[in-house]
Amino acid sequence: MNFQPLGKRVLVKRVEEASTTASGIIIPDNAKEKPSRGEVVAVSKEVTELACGDKVLFGKYAGNEVSLDGDKFVVIEIDDIFGIIG
Repeated sequence: MNFQPLGKRVLVKRVEEASTTASGIIIPDNAKEKPSRGEVVAVSKEVTELACGDKVLFGKYAGNEVSLDGDKFVVIEIDDIFGIIG
């Protein structure tokens, strides 16, 4: 995959949340919310705050979903990212 975001945008791959609760109850796929965490895969040249591999937290409805080489990603503007997860 070769994708270079433009403007102040990054390409993020969502990180799936756990499918069971702390008490062991299995959450069905249709009841799960979209994960709001992800890993930065590509960064535009204008973004200096993030690097590839950073784990980030972003808004639930932020960005635009895209499919590249059969994988799903989200293109997110830097202002829609809340912060880096350590």
